[in-house]
Amino acid sequence: MRNRTAVTAVALAAAAALTLSACGSDGDKAGSTSIADVEASPKTKAATVLDQEFTKPDLVLTDTDGKKYDLREATKGKPTLIYFGYTNCPDVCPLTMSNISVAKRDLPKADQEKLQVVFVTTDPERDTPASLGTWLKAQDPTFIGLTGDFPTIQAGARQIGIGIEPATKDKDGKPVSMHGAQVVAFSPKTDGGYVLYGEETTAEQYAKDLPKLIKGENP
Repeated sequence: MRNRTAVTAVALAAAAALTLSACGSDGDKAGSTSIADVEASPKTKAATVLDQEFTKPDLVLTDTDGKKYDLREATKGKPTLIYFGYTNCPDVCPLTMSNISVAKRDLPKADQEKLQVVFVTTDPERDTPASLGTWLKAQDPTFIGLTGDFPTIQAGARQIGIGIEPATKDKDGKPVSMHGAQVVAFSPKTDGGYVLYGEETTAEQYAKDLPKLIKGENP
């Protein structure tokens, strides 16, 4: 019996429009609703286990070295966390990546080497391979950063129920990128996205779940 509320991938995709976070607007997330709220799963649970897996996005983008990166091929058979965000975000994005980085450091070295953490920018006009690489290196030098043209990135995000919109500026001229703030975990056994984490997930919660995710088990 699962110890997390199961949510179908179809239901998740249908609710994607309700899960956009306005990063960069002084932490104001008005209008942001988590999948956990939509599906009424307990707020004390960090993970939402999907009963229908997402297919890994068919994305071929550019990594921080300026080289072509085929997401499906490069992460095939590997435990993978995928997150869509941007480097100018002052709150949600850096905190999410920092929490994952902290949790990863608690893993045995062999497991650290297995885990693939992929950050796909939602603001490719500003996030060049070089700037994205510098930003991620401060989090964890092994994190994979990807950029490319916005329509391709947006289409890839939609394949796993993540909604994103083109970056704009608020009334103060600060960059704002509306994007789903979920982290999707993909199993090394099936390559399917089977576990979802919201933006409030802590480093401790990731640390508790990562050993199981690396094995393709339910957290």
